[in-house]
This record gives sequence, C-alpha cells and structure tokens, in this order.
Amino acid sequence: MNVAWTQAAEGLPRRAFSVEDVRRMIDAGVIGEDENFELIEGEFVMMASKGIAHERIKSALILAVARALPDDLRLGVETTLRLTDLTMLEPDLAIFPRSVFERDISGFASLQSGDARLIIEGAVSSLTYDRGLKAQIYARHRVQEFWVIDANERITWVHTQPAGDTWGSVVERGPSDPLTTPALPGFAIRLAEID
Repeated sequence: MNVAWTQAAEGLPRRAFSVEDVRRMIDAGVIGEDENFELIEGEFVMMASKGIAHERIKSALILAVARALPDDLRLGVETTLRLTDLTMLEPDLAIFPRSVFERDISGFASLQSGDARLIIEGAVSSLTYDRGLKAQIYARHRVQEFWVIDANERITWVHTQPAGDTWGSVVERGPSDPLTTPALPGFAIRLAEID
C-alpha cells in the first residue's frame, strides 16, 4: 500500500507519532508491513530502496556474522528495533542478547539502553543521515559498537565508546582493512574480498 508523505513547514507544530501509533496503523492496513521507513523522535523518515552494492555487502556480512555468533546473542536482519516510545529504527544488522525477542512491547523488538552489542548500517544515499542523526541516536542508547559502511566505496566508520549523543572513537577502515568486533570473538571480514 502506498501512502502519501508530506513535510510540514519549518516552525509549525507537528504531531509526534508513537511506536504504538505505528503498530495500530500497520494493524489497520494504513501502513504496509513492507514499507521502508523509520520513526525518529515521532516523525516518519522514508528510507530509500537498497541497490545491489548494498545487498552484496549485507549478504556477506549476514553469513560471516551468523557463523561467529555466540549462543547468548541473536542477529537481527532489518529487524525493527523500538528504542523509545517515539523512536524505532531498522538497521541492516543488529547483534543483541536473545532476551530482546522475549520483550514484546507493541509488537517490535525492544532494545534497552546498552543492549545492542553491534549495529551495522550499509549506505549509499543515506551516508550523511547514518553518520549524523542515526549515529547520535545509537550513541544516546549506548549501542556498544556502530558501523556505517559506504557500500560503493567499501569504507567503514567504526564507532565505539558511546557518550551522550557522541562517540569517543570513530575510526575509518578501508576496504582491505579487517573488520573485527569484541562482540564476535574470531570474526573478521575484509570488504574488498566480497564479490
């Protein structure tokens, strides 16, 4: 189902939608479950379709992460994550404790602050959004590690040490640099090697 979206004029009040509002709209058929959007502090943000470069990297990461995943963690692939009553995001990959799926608040996986071990966002057209606003939101919710991957250039920005709305460390990794994470002992991948 296609829904028309509009932007309000700056300075005018806007209605802030809640995660529960979104759940009711999905249940009523106003929003289709396959529509690509995120809810950021009560506002809908439409997400672009993903191209082949993005899908190629995401597919390789899914396989590599799944092979290295410890039993106490789960891998969410494009799982809708409820962070607050007004914010829900859908990262490409998220690694979190298995207990997250047991918390059913409004039908979405509910992350508590500090739950997420690693969140990965692949991007082409949304690099500024992912490295800016989304990075701030993930830092605020104490995601332990956040990767933004430029799918075309295969460059990764590895964010660690969340503090408030910022990160204590952001390291740029090139396509041939190995990507590793404390969340997955033994995991390593080089984006340059993905065909």
